[in-house]
Amino acid sequence: MVYKKFQDLQLSALGMGAMRFPVIDGDDQKIDEEATAKMVKYAIEQGVNYFDTAWGYHGGNSELVMGKVLSGYPREKFYLATKFPGYDLANMEKVEEIFEKQLEKCRVSYFDFYLFHNVCEMNINEYLDEKYGIFEYLVKQKENGRIRHLGFSAHGSIEVMRRFLEAYGEHMEFGQLQVNYVDWKFQEAKAKVELLKEYDIPVWVMEPLRGGTLASLSEEHVNKLKELRPEEKIPAWAFRFLQSIPEVVVTLSGMSNYKQLEENIHTFESEKPLDSKEREEILAIADKMVNGVPCTACHYCTSHCPQSIDIPSMLNLYNEHKFTGGGFIAPMALTTVPDDKKPSACVGCKSCEAVCPQQIKISEALADFAGMLNS
Repeated sequence: MVYKKFQDLQLSALGMGAMRFPVIDGDDQKIDEEATAKMVKYAIEQGVNYFDTAWGYHGGNSELVMGKVLSGYPREKFYLATKFPGYDLANMEKVEEIFEKQLEKCRVSYFDFYLFHNVCEMNINEYLDEKYGIFEYLVKQKENGRIRHLGFSAHGSIEVMRRFLEAYGEHMEFGQLQVNYVDWKFQEAKAKVELLKEYDIPVWVMEPLRGGTLASLSEEHVNKLKELRPEEKIPAWAFRFLQSIPEVVVTLSGMSNYKQLEENIHTFESEKPLDSKEREEILAIADKMVNGVPCTACHYCTSHCPQSIDIPSMLNLYNEHKFTGGGFIAPMALTTVPDDKKPSACVGCKSCEAVCPQQIKISEALADFAGMLNS
């Protein structure tokens, strides 16, 4: 197992995510505890020492199962991370109640790593609002030794992340981001990594395979990669890409079966970062995979929109929603957008299209987006 230095710790470069455990009868809330225990045992035997869970994973049962399984091992054998569930605004006034319950569910007296969960457009104002006392409470728990290291995860925009870091950056010890070779440009992961670097904050990676999308590529793309590394399995390319980013310390993978666990651990037995040619090829593949509307955010369109819609932002979210086949990121971001500025507000006048250098059929894209959101 490859290990990465974090302060005075040696963390396994591969962390075990607890969001996609094996389940019974396809029910996400019914974790197969026997299969999960077997996977955790193998992971620990092979040197994995970082385990990441959260309040909402598996309908609230991930922390329970993680606590039950890990209680069979000496506390010093593993590092446990969980998060304050700020993705649900109803939780904002319950930080103490939730934190105490998490300790109970996980059967521990302290968390090695604790995160503000999913900093995004929907909750940034609440996270920064002193009346909820979230930051103050978590800092106090760190002072009391019940949190060893405090950090955050983010699916929000660069602007949202910057607001959060301007307020709390000096107290953040790590940041968990969605980083993979598709999102390096598509979701501005590169810029987000660079933002954390400005604050000297190391990166934890989530969604390295983008929910499994990068574990299986088209025959054309597979052949391209096989020419460069005949022995490398396709999922491993995603991890090798991340090994090429110096700021990355822990890469979390939500492995849902024993075979995935074995393969990923095998990958992390060595560090084989991509060279410049391989990196160029994998990013070219990413561009072909996304194939969204080619908006360059020149903003010519916005000055001609009678509805004053932020068209580049809407097209960016449209590309994400279309590539993902749904998902939560676009609907989450749109919760902060007034109804008269959402895709459905487009009147189809095509004034924007008359000045678009890329000749994008903007009205059709926004109509399609609105239909996807309402389906």
